[in-house]
Amino acid sequence: MGLSRTARATEVFLVLMEFDEEYERLKADRSCCRRTARELEIYVSNKHDTLLQRTLEPGSYKKRFSWVIIDGFAVEITADQADVLRSADGVRVVEKDQELKVSMSSSS
Repeated sequence: MGLSRTARATEVFLVLMEFDEEYERLKADRSCCRRTARELEIYVSNKHDTLLQRTLEPGSYKKRFSWVIIDGFAVEITADQADVLRSADGVRVVEKDQELKVSMSSSS
């Protein structure tokens, strides 16, 4: 039995945004004071939330977190939703998150 439309398998995707003049200004100014650093965090998170709200169906995704340093975010979505985000204005890259396994064994 296949998954229903509302129960499709989701995975974590990483979304990176295109150049944004306001983001760059806030990022450059953030070292001057805490207020500007917090402003940047709020600006980035709101920008990512707005993109998801205008692009995807409410309740069909789960944003994990936003990265301030690279203007990107992680979101739990379906592969079809990732395709929709890839074509959204302001989005540069959408890639499936990959888990890297690190070997702790040593060769002597």
